Parts: sequence; C-alpha cells; structure tokens
Amino acid sequence: MRGLLTYTKDVIKLFFLFILCTSLFYFGLQAIHQEYENYHRYDPPEGNAVKVDKQVRYEWIDRISIFFRLGE
Repeated sequence: MRGLLTYTKDVIKLFFLFILCTSLFYFGLQAIHQEYENYHRYDPPEGNAVKVDKQVRYEWIDRISIFFRLGE
C-alpha cells in the first residue's frame, strides 16, 4: 500500500511538472508571437535598391547558351 501511495505521489508531481513546462513553453511562444506580429518584413527598400521581380525575356537559344555556360 505504501508503494502505491509513493508511486501515485510521483505521478502527480510529474504531471504538474509537465503542465508547468508546457505552460511556460506556450506563453513563451505567445510572447515571441507578440514581439514579431507587427514586424514589417516587406517594407519598401531604401537607398539604391534594385527591383528584381521583373525578368528579362531571352530567346530560347540564349537560354540554352546560359544554361550550358553557367549551369542554371
């Protein structure tokens, strides 16, 4: 009987430790989320930035030449 009581007490301690660690992890993630929620990653660039979203249209023979030269 004494062994069962000790075992139950250890299980309850482990359960509370698990709940405590899980709560700390959850609230840590919430704090990180709040920190980066309003972080603007896609602000317009400043200075001498070059826009890179438009590609130059090459003829197919030029593309093959670039492929063999550069391995693109």
